Amino acid sequence: MRSALGAARSRIVRQLLTESLVLSAAGAILGLGLAFAAVFYLAHQGSIALPLLSSIRIDQTALAWTLFIAVTAGLLFGIIPGLRIASGNLQDALKDSAASTTGGQGTARLRTTLVVSQIALACVLLVGAGLLLRSFLRVLDVDLGFEPSRASAMILDVPSSLRATSAANYAAFNREVIHRIEQIPGVQSAAITDSLPMSRNRSWGISAKGKHYEPGELPGTFVYIVTPGYLNAIGMRLIQGRDMTWEDIDPKQSVVVINETVARYLWPHEEPIGRIANAGGSDALVIGVIADVRETSAEAKSGWQMYVSTAAPQFGAEDSQLVIRSSLPAETLQPTVLAALRQLDPGQPAADLKPIQLLVDHASSPRRFFVYLVGIFAALGLLLAALGIYGVISYSVTQRTQEIGIRMALGATQNTVLKLVVKQGMVLAVSGVALGLIAALAFSRLVSGLLFGVKATDPLTFAAITILLTVVALFASYIPARRAARIDPMISLRCE
Repeated sequence: MRSALGAARSRIVRQLLTESLVLSAAGAILGLGLAFAAVFYLAHQGSIALPLLSSIRIDQTALAWTLFIAVTAGLLFGIIPGLRIASGNLQDALKDSAASTTGGQGTARLRTTLVVSQIALACVLLVGAGLLLRSFLRVLDVDLGFEPSRASAMILDVPSSLRATSAANYAAFNREVIHRIEQIPGVQSAAITDSLPMSRNRSWGISAKGKHYEPGELPGTFVYIVTPGYLNAIGMRLIQGRDMTWEDIDPKQSVVVINETVARYLWPHEEPIGRIANAGGSDALVIGVIADVRETSAEAKSGWQMYVSTAAPQFGAEDSQLVIRSSLPAETLQPTVLAALRQLDPGQPAADLKPIQLLVDHASSPRRFFVYLVGIFAALGLLLAALGIYGVISYSVTQRTQEIGIRMALGATQNTVLKLVVKQGMVLAVSGVALGLIAALAFSRLVSGLLFGVKATDPLTFAAITILLTVVALFASYIPARRAARIDPMISLRCE
């Protein structure tokens, strides 16, 4: 129409290009706002322990890349329709864009293709996010072999002069520390260990005394030097035998508690309690067997573990961690615990009493971060798909105002018009979801290595995403459909 009225084609191309760049710039600004919010959220997640995560930011490189994408998108989607107009036949264009059509059949097909592609891509992202989320929930449900809730730990500074004395004096100091801590109201149990689960790891050797093993046959065993009561304080389950006591201080006969994996391998089909094991180069009496503990992460299988007493002179603890099980929060308990320690050792430095749950959270940080990241992308993809459906259906309703008016003038009810418009949106949604599910099946196999306890073809995830996209598409179609159903036939016929 503009060309017929005398506008030069270069002017029309410039106009389309300007409109495209303005839209692209507005989208880039909104996108940067969402990106700043997402980066801020991820950088301040205390449950995610990734190197340099708190220092991530949107730098000049990211801004330059955003500007490049915005300008490129604006030029590409502004020039293409401009060139199409410049090379087209004016009379054909006028015929194709008559009021009885929806802006041209070619344009309508392009819009439909773009919306279907949006829905398909959103489906792929949502399936990936759903599989990762299901995997993450499975990780959280894993039996760790200990109970981190209501357990806290803090670094205990043992005087160097005391470490240089006999093991009996060191054991007496530990016993007095635990006695004082257990007198604090709200404290259920306390113990001392040189290492916590899912923190630093070290390994010694352990074998059944009197049995021969080939070189390299026995794996390294995670060793923890602990005081009596540690199993209860950390929440481990004793399967057989008993825990250590303060009477287990005989230097000629050390004691050791092992996990089920060690017991099954060293004494298959035998009773391990009362056996003699060579633990760290010294003979030790096996007095207890505990359930396997996930010592590195919730996803890694349990290895070999043994627990020896701090009272044994041959097992010198390198560090000391005070473990407390209490019904009180760690931040509430910390001042009282520190005061009790300073009564025994005035030189005890300030230290934080941290929930052991933080160790579990930090161990699952990479998976948690990946779930957050993919979840954000999936949510944005779902939003784009909904906006795409809404935009196409809304534009279609605007273009078909006269047609809808004629239908209603000839007797079509509001429900008939509502169903007609909603059906158009649902056809787009079903087509996009079908293509997306096919693509998601291929994509899910690529991320199968990141899944835990969930198959790449998990039917529950695929069904849930299908329902979610269908419901979102239904709402996105219903809004313009409801507006179309309220069209006054007289006004719609008069507006043309």
